[in-house]
Amino acid sequence: MQPTKTLIVDDHALFRQGVRNVIEPEEDFEVVGEAEDGTEALAKARELKPDLILMDIHMPHGNGLEAVSAIKGELPGVRIIMLTVHDEDENLFEAIKRGAEGFLSKNVRAKDLLNSLRGAMRGEAAISRRMAGKIFQEFARLAEMEAGYITGQLTPREKDVLQKMSEGLSNREIGLSLSIRENTVKVHVANILRKLQVRTRTEAAARAQRWGLHKGD
Repeated sequence: MQPTKTLIVDDHALFRQGVRNVIEPEEDFEVVGEAEDGTEALAKARELKPDLILMDIHMPHGNGLEAVSAIKGELPGVRIIMLTVHDEDENLFEAIKRGAEGFLSKNVRAKDLLNSLRGAMRGEAAISRRMAGKIFQEFARLAEMEAGYITGQLTPREKDVLQKMSEGLSNREIGLSLSIRENTVKVHVANILRKLQVRTRTEAAARAQRWGLHKGD
């Protein structure tokens, strides 16, 4: 099995040497080059065709985020792990949006770094537990925003019908519960499916459960 060809990108030579000292003794990794900024990283990536790039975010002459976009545009198969001193949320999500497979703090232990890199080459996300927690928090925030948007699209009666749908009631049972005709319920259900952009009652009920809409306002 061929070793993972690795490119190290950081504007501090001492840090690059430290990472090299961790990686080079491992039989499954081969450091094929170094770069000190994003511009050089793109040139080296074109030349060396690495399997893996470890890249600092904050560098002169083309920062890491810009380099991720450029490299991924030309070499989509390369795996890029971002390294940073600070766990800035905006950089974490921006790096992921641009195609990075991981985001690690520079104070990570050597053993944990190697495990994360090996995991990344297996298709796993190379992120710390703290950063994973931030991602889940962001997903929860986005889900809450989505729920708020959808809630704003539904009429009060449609919310009532959706709540009953999430309880597993049939159209007839919903009509009896809300004192409206079954045909009227069918119209509300059709509108709900359209606004939630789903095809079935089950999907609509699942979204109501996920967003907490089944509890009512």
